[in-house]
Amino acid sequence: MGSNSDAGDGRSSAGAVGAGDRLWLATSLAMLAATLVWFFGYADPGASTRQAGAEPGHLRGLDPNAGFSATDLGSGSAAARELATGVGGQSPAEGDASVAESAVAPHFMVGERCGLCHAESTRAQAMRDAGGESVAPFDLWSTSMMAQSARDPYWRAVLSAEVALHPGQKAHLEEVCTRCHAPMAGEVETSPAGQVLAFLQPTSPHADLALDGVSCVVCHQMTDANFGTAASFTGGFELNRDAVLYGPHADPVTMPMQRHVGYTPAFGPHVNQSAMCATCHTVITTAVTPDGTMTDQPFHEQAPYLEWRNSVFNNEVPTPAAEARSCQGCHMPTTDEQGQPIATALAHNPGGRDFPFLEPRQPYGRHTLVGGNAFMTRLLRDNAEELGIAAPQAAFDASLTAIQRMLQRETARVSIGAAVRESDQWQIPVTVSNLCGHKFPTAYPSRRAWLQVEVWAADGTLLLASGRVNDQGQLLGAGGQVLPSEFSGGQVLPHFDRIFESQQVQVYETVMGDTDGQPTFSLLEGAAFLKDNRLLPLGWRAEHADGPATQPAGVVADDNFTAGQDRVLYQVPAAGPPPHRIEVSLYFQSISPRHAAELFVHDTPEVAAFQRMYSRADHQPERIDHQVKTLVGRSP
Repeated sequence: MGSNSDAGDGRSSAGAVGAGDRLWLATSLAMLAATLVWFFGYADPGASTRQAGAEPGHLRGLDPNAGFSATDLGSGSAAARELATGVGGQSPAEGDASVAESAVAPHFMVGERCGLCHAESTRAQAMRDAGGESVAPFDLWSTSMMAQSARDPYWRAVLSAEVALHPGQKAHLEEVCTRCHAPMAGEVETSPAGQVLAFLQPTSPHADLALDGVSCVVCHQMTDANFGTAASFTGGFELNRDAVLYGPHADPVTMPMQRHVGYTPAFGPHVNQSAMCATCHTVITTAVTPDGTMTDQPFHEQAPYLEWRNSVFNNEVPTPAAEARSCQGCHMPTTDEQGQPIATALAHNPGGRDFPFLEPRQPYGRHTLVGGNAFMTRLLRDNAEELGIAAPQAAFDASLTAIQRMLQRETARVSIGAAVRESDQWQIPVTVSNLCGHKFPTAYPSRRAWLQVEVWAADGTLLLASGRVNDQGQLLGAGGQVLPSEFSGGQVLPHFDRIFESQQVQVYETVMGDTDGQPTFSLLEGAAFLKDNRLLPLGWRAEHADGPATQPAGVVADDNFTAGQDRVLYQVPAAGPPPHRIEVSLYFQSISPRHAAELFVHDTPEVAAFQRMYSRADHQPERIDHQVKTLVGRSP
């Protein structure tokens, strides 16, 4: 009995220990699972998620052609925000949306999936500046023109007009234009005959990729092959096909990204090189005659990279100047809005909490990607539902503020010199200085800047008004009449060295000429610039290797048009004694009324859609700078 009792006690003791072990093990596993969820943000979504009708881990839970619902608040998409608060969060291997994507292009993924870890979360400190403001890449990118490049109604309208004008070039136009505007659909077939951009329609299997524009994985999969050479321009970039995403920091932590989206982060310093931006922002076309015949004449439609390379801002040279900055240095600043350097962790886990093993990294570029396109930013915001844009209005408003801040602080300045009286006239010099690392304005030919100059006598008499506009943004001449230059087919304003009447306005712009030397507003017909008096960047040289491709046109006789600035002499009657009062403003438009008028003569559905949005838009131009001066004057 004793032995049995001992044996029984022993068995009871062993059983108790086993139960304790099992309890300890279960507890430990539960804690480990909880830790993994917190640590990596990964968990089975569970029955509650599925019962709620959510698609587990489906970060792309939006119709690509549908907008946000009224309940979608905050930054990023609704699905991205769900993941940031702990709903979902599964790897591609478990059957989420990336499987559907992989059937079309296994090396591509829409930006919302990047928002899994790179959108703002209120539960994390990652991706915040020193003041606690979010600098999450997905949120900043989502309202950029890069994110909306395929939804951009102006681009669609212009492309459709070019196809209507030259139907024989349809396949060529779509191939070239979608390479940069819809790069993730760039490898699919062109649209069927009679249709323009058919793969952007919701019925297309490629629509989700196409409509995501210049998405995260496009830039971060780009290799440095042929960087800075002609082979890389006009969308000649090369992407790796190994699911590798390049970033600017050495020794990245690879596991979370591999686990959740199937990509491997890698060190790629080339992502901070201007030559990367040049692959899409240097556009060289081949001129087509007005009757549609292809020539072999190259035309530099857009060349901000070449302009930058021919300036003091070029940091690709062996000994950069003190002013040298890359494209990213201005358009993806590594400082916050107060000018303080940003150092922060690069991601949070899919549950929206900080990864404890990620240390702050520096430099950290804000993915604002803003330029001067305030007009289109407003138009996209105000037509978001129709365009199927998911980003909220507040995000567009923030982007618009950043654009206007850049325009007012980093583009150009005006100054008023000393007036000189010569006989019965006052000579008033006005100088415009370019602060940009490229021409101002630069890139797409629809953009222009101009001087508005008003001079009053001491008794309040208006002596000169040049550059005034109406509520449609059209330039006005004598009697408040719209200048002919603002209408389709109207006479083009030349470059001026001296201005003495309201019909004369100094407009900094490009005017394309066709193969016959006539003005044209067809990009495909552009063979040379008849007028290019855009302000040259500081340090520009005619003898530079990029001098021929970036030289001005129509300013030969103006010795006051030099690298970095232009001086215009305004002549006004010497009515009575001084003082006189002069006000000078520099204005900018990303789409001039003339370019819009030339577009609206084409009858396509895309043009009609854009015209409808354009007609109800705010057409007030952006004021870059403003100076007021009382002129006492002096005799020569």
